[in-house]
Amino acid sequence: MRVDWKGVYPAVTTQLHANLAVDIPGTQRVVDGLIRDGIDGLIALGTVGENNSLEPAEKAALLAAIVEVTAGRVPVIAGVSEYDTRRAARFAQVAEKTGAAGLMLLPPMVYVPTPHELATYFRNVARETRLPIMLYNNPPAYRTNIDVSVLDELASVENIVAVKESAPDPRRFTDVRNACGDRYVLFAGLDDLALEALYLGAQGWVSGLTNAFPRESVGMVAAFERGDHAKAREIYRWFMPLLHLDAERDLVQSIKLAEQIMGRGAEFVLPPRLPLVGERRTEVIKRVENAAATRPELPRAKAA
Repeated sequence: MRVDWKGVYPAVTTQLHANLAVDIPGTQRVVDGLIRDGIDGLIALGTVGENNSLEPAEKAALLAAIVEVTAGRVPVIAGVSEYDTRRAARFAQVAEKTGAAGLMLLPPMVYVPTPHELATYFRNVARETRLPIMLYNNPPAYRTNIDVSVLDELASVENIVAVKESAPDPRRFTDVRNACGDRYVLFAGLDDLALEALYLGAQGWVSGLTNAFPRESVGMVAAFERGDHAKAREIYRWFMPLLHLDAERDLVQSIKLAEQIMGRGAEFVLPPRLPLVGERRTEVIKRVENAAATRPELPRAKAA
């Protein structure tokens, strides 16, 4: 399936049973609900999907189930988050054979490469697949920065086409655009910088809190695209207390708890993550319940 690389792409959660076994039907229900609420594409097995806590066979089974339930309605982008080049290339090939439309390729886990090593890693993985690739830059989380020198070195790699930018500095969008022109499609990667990123040239948004409030996420981007900036700002300001959760270390627990409150999923997470407790849990519940009680008025979602 062709990827348009624009719009709202939730990083979908991996649903689990109470015994922490992977819940394939539950994950499919989550995905189907998001599509019916108007998303433009989705990220499977990203950070919010707990990629690095899953066994290889679990990843393959989950991706196959997500591709199956999606049934060509929106593109499925598979997260590739591995320790080394061999593992990353192997999973990229699995994703391609499974029917993913594209890949979201993270830097190697644990080891922090030099810029040249990082560019070589991305190039060597890209060589092993025909799928289009979005690179994922998140220096606070992964201690590796995909700087302009890396993007320059990768400019000749035709299937590296996009960058998900999660550095907590909106100036990055302008710096990359000034340095690289329109060579790469830019995506917002931090929920609480999403609207700023759209104004600065991002064509899409990879989102965590969309899992709990998909219609509002789609509505904000749609308002921006039709030039209704007042509506886009209204939705963004309403959403912001929740969007801040995406920038915290417990974002996966918070997003899954928000899903549970909204009746869209369950909050079970894979260790070492644990469900939220105490004051933090109370705070997140309060934010979600307040958002649910004050939801902005939106037009009907597009048919899926």
